[in-house]
Amino acid sequence: MLEKPAPFVKPDMIFSVTDASALLKTVVETAFPIIRVRGELSGITRATSGHIYMSIKDAGAVINTIIWRGTPVGFKLEEGLEVIITGRFTTYPARSNYQLIVSAIEMAGVGAILKMLEERKRKLAAEGLFDDARKKPLPKLPQTIGVVTSPTGAAFQDIQNRLRERFPVHVLLYPATVQGETAAREVAAGIEYFNRMQNVDVIIVARGGGALEDLLPFSEEIVVRATAASKIPLISGVGHEPDWMLIDFAADVRAPTPTGAAEMVVPTKLSLIQDLDNIGHRLGTIFATRLVGVRQKVENITIKSPKQIVMEWGQKIDDVANTMNLIIKNKMNMARQKMDAMTALPNILANKMGMLNQAVAHLGQMLNSLSYKSVLSRGYAIVRDDAGRIISRGSENRRPATIEFNDGVIKL
Repeated sequence: MLEKPAPFVKPDMIFSVTDASALLKTVVETAFPIIRVRGELSGITRATSGHIYMSIKDAGAVINTIIWRGTPVGFKLEEGLEVIITGRFTTYPARSNYQLIVSAIEMAGVGAILKMLEERKRKLAAEGLFDDARKKPLPKLPQTIGVVTSPTGAAFQDIQNRLRERFPVHVLLYPATVQGETAAREVAAGIEYFNRMQNVDVIIVARGGGALEDLLPFSEEIVVRATAASKIPLISGVGHEPDWMLIDFAADVRAPTPTGAAEMVVPTKLSLIQDLDNIGHRLGTIFATRLVGVRQKVENITIKSPKQIVMEWGQKIDDVANTMNLIIKNKMNMARQKMDAMTALPNILANKMGMLNQAVAHLGQMLNSLSYKSVLSRGYAIVRDDAGRIISRGSENRRPATIEFNDGVIKL
């Protein structure tokens, strides 16, 4: 139980508002020069000045909290994240409240960190940043390797040593801090730099092992997104074999250690020599097979004598002459048939004329039989008025009129 301090202000003492506030501030800061508080973050706001204003709370209380600009924060502050804050209490007389000034902040145990990482992993996976379809193959033998890591760390030395042992290549270093508040931004900037310059064939992002809290920059969204957006194949070599950061899921290849990343990116001299020997053996086999085939083709070639060539050409000429004779004979037969047809043409025309004359005579007979003259010859007559219209009824009798008989016309 916390002991209640004895009061030191006398009941008859009178203070101004300013003095009372100053006294309270002194008492609070003297009583709490340092304190560690555990709770959940809420209401996180970053001011234009760079200061961060937020609250730390639990089920029973809320404390206003301030992180002054420049205070190191090794991870991203998020709503609901459980943390342990180290700092000191002070008061703010202008608003009559107290607040906690942060000097250090850490996640409240591995469980809270893993929960935060799992939630972030689900979010980024839902965006497709970890899809296998996005993975790019590593180059077989890169000429230049870009490394994003601390220039003074053991990881960079391990990578260089292993590359020299296996197959020396040109290495470009982008120096970046790998722990602390600025680490994530610097690592992301290194990945973006190599992609912008296009001066390397493959990128290695590396860091040696450490506590889970120390590796958190490699699980920040800014690093994961830069990794997923990289157009250059990227290997993640962060931590040791059991350590899994979110960059590992977005990278094209995940290496268990920085040294393992160097081993993945280039082959050993011995393996290259073996590959060259295998290629040479395959090429030799292919060449020998093709040489045998060419030799067989040459052996199958038969060279003809000039006499035989002349005789073969003579045979071809005879074949052409025979073909021409057949064509000429066919043409002559067709012409003879046409001439025969022309000789028979007068008889055909005479027959046609006789048939036409018969048809004309028949038509004349039909016209005579159908003519009204034939009717008049049988005793009939036609009566017309002076306009030449036929009168067919007695009631239509008009004068003057004409009567036409078979042998003539009478006017009335």
